[in-house]
Amino acid sequence: MTLVGWTQIVLFCAIVIALAPLLGFYITRVFNGQTTPLSFVMRPIEAGLYRLAGVDSEREQHWLSYTLAMVLFHAAGFVLLYLLIRLQHMLPFNPAGQGAVAPDLALNTVVSFLTNTNWQNYGGESTLSYLTQMLGLTVQNFLSASTGIVMAMALIRGFARASSRTVGNFWVDITRCTLYVLLPISIAFTVFLVWQGVPQTLGPYIDVTTLEGGRQTLALGPVASQVAIKMLGTNGGGFFNANAAHPFENPTALSNFVQMLSIFALGAALTNVFGRMVGDQRQGWAILAGMGVLFIAGVAVCYWAEANGTQTMHALSLAGGNMEGKEVRFGIVASALFAVVTTAASCGAVNAMHDSFTALGGMIPLINMELGEIVIGGVGAGLYGMLLFVIVTVFLAGLMVGRTPEYVGKKIEARAVKMAMLAILILPLVMLGFTAIAVVYPPAVASMGNAGPHGYSEVLYAFTSQAANNGSAFGGLTGNTPFYNLTGAVAMFLGRFWMIIPAMAIAGSLAGKKKVAATNGTFPTSGPLFVGLLVGTILIVGGLTFFPALAVGPLVEHLAMLQGAAY
Repeated sequence: MTLVGWTQIVLFCAIVIALAPLLGFYITRVFNGQTTPLSFVMRPIEAGLYRLAGVDSEREQHWLSYTLAMVLFHAAGFVLLYLLIRLQHMLPFNPAGQGAVAPDLALNTVVSFLTNTNWQNYGGESTLSYLTQMLGLTVQNFLSASTGIVMAMALIRGFARASSRTVGNFWVDITRCTLYVLLPISIAFTVFLVWQGVPQTLGPYIDVTTLEGGRQTLALGPVASQVAIKMLGTNGGGFFNANAAHPFENPTALSNFVQMLSIFALGAALTNVFGRMVGDQRQGWAILAGMGVLFIAGVAVCYWAEANGTQTMHALSLAGGNMEGKEVRFGIVASALFAVVTTAASCGAVNAMHDSFTALGGMIPLINMELGEIVIGGVGAGLYGMLLFVIVTVFLAGLMVGRTPEYVGKKIEARAVKMAMLAILILPLVMLGFTAIAVVYPPAVASMGNAGPHGYSEVLYAFTSQAANNGSAFGGLTGNTPFYNLTGAVAMFLGRFWMIIPAMAIAGSLAGKKKVAATNGTFPTSGPLFVGLLVGTILIVGGLTFFPALAVGPLVEHLAMLQGAAY
């Protein structure tokens, strides 16, 4: 570890913290229907879309209606995207002549992009046409990100409102989120990426002569526009198979740094939105502080592990850190930071191969996802995931002091706690359940690239990533098989919607409650004590669940490494 490395990490954190209130102020005005600098341009477009769709923008919805609208919206998207992928060989903008995608892979891919996971069992440049990338995947990157944000907004309104039967209008929320938040920032980000050297073209792939005199085909396409929204919306799917390690997706150190900032920007800002809408910004800062503690701890461990390398390497006179699987232009610190950022934020984009990290370095991305990706998390999804842990935390605090738990003026009763635990427990059920099946089912075992604990970690990482809607992969595992495509689709679906529906039930329940005035006996939820209790609850409830699984994977691999064994 070096001073320069830590300076990069501190600078990254400082910019994220500075952006949070600025973006939070803007997003709050957007969802409150207030005037913004873009209103002059966007309001006529917004009104036209409402008229075209027959939406009454003044009519709000009960949480059930809100959730049903979301489900129907995604059902329609599922059908359209599946048809597009299966029929791409018959459609235009396919200069490389890509054929129809196999049914099981098409199903996995569609569920992947609908759930903001972007798990890719395919090579982007060798499988999908330009039209599929633009009309299918890029559009879903916008809509799945918008869905996460608006679901978080509905839950925020549940805390902010009193004696209300409604939590907003799904159609209005998703329209405003797309038009006012995601689209303008993505356009600006796309221009920046093009300036940095990312292609944005409909031209065909080109053949070039290398310095050695060989021939190489360079895949091109509308890359910059997809990279912008995949990062900003914490989607993560790469236009190219190498993802953010590919020089056409992430060409410079500056583009790498800005891409990391874009992954965290909206997720961090939503904590500020929460504080503003409940009338106490300290509540938002407390949540961000809890996220920050977990993030800094993860970065420190991952950076330390990669900077120190392994004893096996040192025995071979390879001193220094672990550069295996990393881009030289980014180095150890930028690779370790990117790995923690992308798994803390449910993004899944990668600029290094996590399979080549040290055992402890690769364990940190695993832990980030197993905690439910509430360390910033996916846009919207991270906040409502963290609020579920907040509910459990205040419930435990209430038990300790013998009072009915309260949070931002709302009594937290049995129904909310039950719904929160239902959402939290789906992740270990899916992650560990499918992993257990895969490591004993012969066709699934045959896909493992390594034996022993590392091979087990590959499988655990795959199902953890999919259930957590992250989308990154350890590598090494051959995932494009009927077993992994079908089980992965189920894992992604449950990981997304099994959390959303209980969270929306909580939103509806809280919105109908009256506000309770704070008293001397009210447990404060904006100070260091609450932040510590929140972090402890996350580690105990979320972390200890997975400790046995980690013990037979990365932990035992690390111990084996200390004894000179390698897998």
